[in-house]
Amino acid sequence: MRMSGANSNATMSMNGIFEAPRDATMRMMLNLLNRNLLPDALIRRLIRRFLAGRLRHGYELSSQLQLSQLLQFVRSLKEMPITLRNSTTTTDQPKSDTYELPTSFFKLVLGNSLKFSCCYFPDKLTTLDDAEKAMLELYCERAEIKDGQTILDIGCGWGSLCLYIAQKYNNCMITGITDLISQKEYIDEQCRDLQLRNVDIIVADVGTFEMEASYDRIFSIGTFEHMKNYKALLKKISEWMKQDGLLFVDHICHKTFAYPLEAVVEDDWISKYDWLSTEFFNGGGVMPSVNLLLYFQDDVSVVNHWLVHAKHFERTGEEWLKKMDQNMSSIKPLTESTYGKDSAVKWTVYWRTFLIHTVEFFKYNNGEEWMVSHLLFKKK
Repeated sequence: MRMSGANSNATMSMNGIFEAPRDATMRMMLNLLNRNLLPDALIRRLIRRFLAGRLRHGYELSSQLQLSQLLQFVRSLKEMPITLRNSTTTTDQPKSDTYELPTSFFKLVLGNSLKFSCCYFPDKLTTLDDAEKAMLELYCERAEIKDGQTILDIGCGWGSLCLYIAQKYNNCMITGITDLISQKEYIDEQCRDLQLRNVDIIVADVGTFEMEASYDRIFSIGTFEHMKNYKALLKKISEWMKQDGLLFVDHICHKTFAYPLEAVVEDDWISKYDWLSTEFFNGGGVMPSVNLLLYFQDDVSVVNHWLVHAKHFERTGEEWLKKMDQNMSSIKPLTESTYGKDSAVKWTVYWRTFLIHTVEFFKYNNGEEWMVSHLLFKKK
């Protein structure tokens, strides 16, 4: 998922993952976790238990039932708004949006490009910084970028792709959309430092944003997972595409089934342990299947489709976790200032657990369950 490209109000209610279960043993584990006394091995075991439950719930008894479930889900998405906003809050939620943690926090966890999504590791010696660039280059290759084109990046995050294209293709004009002022401020600062004059960042919610401009190439990296109504979303995006324009989409997915990112079994606390819904989507997102977007070709049509093996996101998560652990002394004052001293330990543990979850999620079943999908669309 490309969290750096989030244009949702992804409230990080990580406490929702670990909400107190009815079982006393699980409550004890939650208490130990909050105090940073739960070993990583046990956390990983609990994550794998959740993932196994998710698969049991998702797989149907026959291929016909599997298809029927998918078609029913497609129909339900068409009845929803593009994005869902959950305005409910609790006293135990953090003070700010996930991405409103200081940019300095993400500098201590991510690579130099601040790419908060899957990176590409062609070999074991590839560093995180090089893996960021390798995936950005892959995006440009698959989207058929040429110098002089106009580019739109929907959910641009901290500008990893915008800045990469702006430096490599000097004559491209790049527009990025983010819903966070802090991300725009960071990108603008980078443009000043790099003396780039071909990048423009707009602060807006893509679900409601309207504009007259059109582009040669449009990117959406890790944004569709935050959306609901893909029919309405792709119609909106198609209106921003030139007649011969192309849309490149990167999203995480399951190989067989799609599902809303929310609890699936009301009384099973481990099934609620879904970092995608409770932390970053607040119940308002979707886990697409590999083929889900192929059912929404009213205004665009697919040109090409690729899969990126889960091992690349697994390795990405490992590198993030390694950096977080290496920089813990610098991270502590940042979590204290964001969450308060009384809650800093708990939220630091939750962030580590999120990164562990990233690794286990894409590692599950040797990377053959959840993965990353790349699609290229043309305008109809």
